Amino acid sequence: MTSTIVFDPLIPWPLLVVVAVIAALGVLLAVMRGLKGWALRGLAGAVVLAALGGPSVQVEDRAPLTDIVLLLEDTSASQKLSDRPTQTTQAADRFAAQIAARPNTELRRITVPDGAGDAGTQLMTAVTEALAEEPRARVAGIVALTDGRVHDADLPVDLPAPMHVLLSGHESDWDRRLSVRNAPAFAIIGEPVVLTLRIDDFGAAPAGATLAELDISIDGEEPQRFRVPIGEDLELPVTLPHGGRNVIRFSLPEAEGELTDRNNAAIIQMNGVRDRLRVLLVSGEPHAGGRTWRNLLKSDSSVDLVHFTILRPPEKQDGVPVSELSLIAFPTRELFMEKIDDFDLIIFDRYKRRGILPSLYLENVANYVRGGGAVLVAAGPDFAGADSLYRTPLGAVLPAAPSARVIEQPYLPLVSDLGQRHPVTSQLPQNGDWGRWLRQIDVDAASGDIVMTGVDGRPLLVLDRVEEGRVSLLASDHAWLWNRGYEGGGPQLELLRRLAHWMMGEPELEEEALTATAEGRTMRIERRTLSDEVAPLVITGPDGAKTEMPLSPAGPGKFEAVFTGPEIGLYRLENGDQISVIGLGPAAPREFVETIASGEVLEPVVAALRGGVARIDEGLPRIRNVRAGRPAAGRGWIGFTPRNAYETRDVRQTPILPGWLVLLLSAGLITAAWLREGRR
Repeated sequence: MTSTIVFDPLIPWPLLVVVAVIAALGVLLAVMRGLKGWALRGLAGAVVLAALGGPSVQVEDRAPLTDIVLLLEDTSASQKLSDRPTQTTQAADRFAAQIAARPNTELRRITVPDGAGDAGTQLMTAVTEALAEEPRARVAGIVALTDGRVHDADLPVDLPAPMHVLLSGHESDWDRRLSVRNAPAFAIIGEPVVLTLRIDDFGAAPAGATLAELDISIDGEEPQRFRVPIGEDLELPVTLPHGGRNVIRFSLPEAEGELTDRNNAAIIQMNGVRDRLRVLLVSGEPHAGGRTWRNLLKSDSSVDLVHFTILRPPEKQDGVPVSELSLIAFPTRELFMEKIDDFDLIIFDRYKRRGILPSLYLENVANYVRGGGAVLVAAGPDFAGADSLYRTPLGAVLPAAPSARVIEQPYLPLVSDLGQRHPVTSQLPQNGDWGRWLRQIDVDAASGDIVMTGVDGRPLLVLDRVEEGRVSLLASDHAWLWNRGYEGGGPQLELLRRLAHWMMGEPELEEEALTATAEGRTMRIERRTLSDEVAPLVITGPDGAKTEMPLSPAGPGKFEAVFTGPEIGLYRLENGDQISVIGLGPAAPREFVETIASGEVLEPVVAALRGGVARIDEGLPRIRNVRAGRPAAGRGWIGFTPRNAYETRDVRQTPILPGWLVLLLSAGLITAAWLREGRR
């Protein structure tokens, strides 16, 4: 029970003040006139003013409420190192027993797991959520059992009571970490890109360690080992071996006594791109489709085009003096002998033997293909004649032989069943949604893949691989009709663009490929193939465990699967002769970037209300009561602020001056003043 005097005025306070001023002026006037009853009149006015103020005695029936202490147990990944789980659990149980022995105190135990994704330890977020569920007026203290590696310490939190941090771990803990300072997403194939690596030792590291062994592996191949300095930035030039995704893994062997090897590896995924694609286009003679190839290649900013058209063949003898000709000499030796390997693709557009390119040069082109180059032949009527390119040393690498027949009739180019699965033609619109062509060179395919057909199913577009290189043959020179909109036109630019990029080995257009994309710990695997079915996929995890799973059809030439990795790290995918590697999540998650227990990050939060930081292995601190604003921690103890909160069950109010008493007192005092003044 508690009693207090409260006022409930019968009139507004400003009006009450005005009445009090008038009463005071009346008493002052009585004094000035010498009236003997001025004191009694003043008392009567005071009684009336007091009655107007409505004083009463308020009696409250209060029930005390318990104080609340929040205990946060960090169970994130870094808290699972060494003996930290046992340390934390035992300390939490002992602390709970101390709180249970304290009178008028309740404990709230809160578990803080890993944050979503790679967010790390969200301890202050957990504090904010816990305070939102509890009455702030009852919170007497907050205790966090953690290693101090908190990743949301800058979150603004208005603490109602002191916060204390009890650190897990030991003073003797040490750890070695590998970090990559810069890792570009793209790099040019064949040109070195410099990565900055660093190896650091933290905590009570062994003295005298200055070098560490570093393993480097590309695309899951056997790693190479180097000895590198510790505590210094290491600039490492890396040259990507191929286009598309390149997975580079750096790792350190686990050192004896270090806390964990989870931060001893780093996975870098970089896409290899070509700086400039160099294309040599040789046109046999001007024709309606010649500009098509030129416009296509010139429209691509990543292509450097060298284009020559045979405008004046050797057999042309019209008597024009050489001094009056403005034609540029065809640098045949320079292009086909000295600099042929500088080109990514050579296109022969309606070219025939005319004595300009000797057989030696064309033999060199064939060797260029076998060594990894690419040649595309867009055939015209001359391809079926005696001067055909097929009847040169280049014919040894061409996938189809001409039958000497030129078909001059309208026909509809169609994507073959195999072409429906080939990436060059699989993305074209449905068959029949384009115009007809008017000429086709009859050829017999000896090798390669027929992805488009023409008259009566004859080969129209044939793609082939010759040793390390690629060759394609387009048995028509009427693709330009699509560009001109003949009978509605067709996907001419898309077809020729995809064809050219397949020739130059773009990874996105490989007909046999195994790729994967990752989001978190889930990877979506895609297998492209020209076959109707594929074998099961074999997945090798970071721990060496193999998982076999089937691939489901996802369209012509496509099979897919979705796999969720049990842990983060580097996974190796195998399907037939196709091998790919992919990293799930960061090789060193945020939880393992810093593993040595420290209260430095939480120090500003703790210092706000003068809390403390202590180590669990030094003994659990005693608990004291401290007043608000006073130091809440010391050597071997931590303090909580008693809140003295209560719940009001009943409230009663009794007027101090009842109406009858006010009337009696005021009337009596006024009468007494009148009688006193009347005697005078």
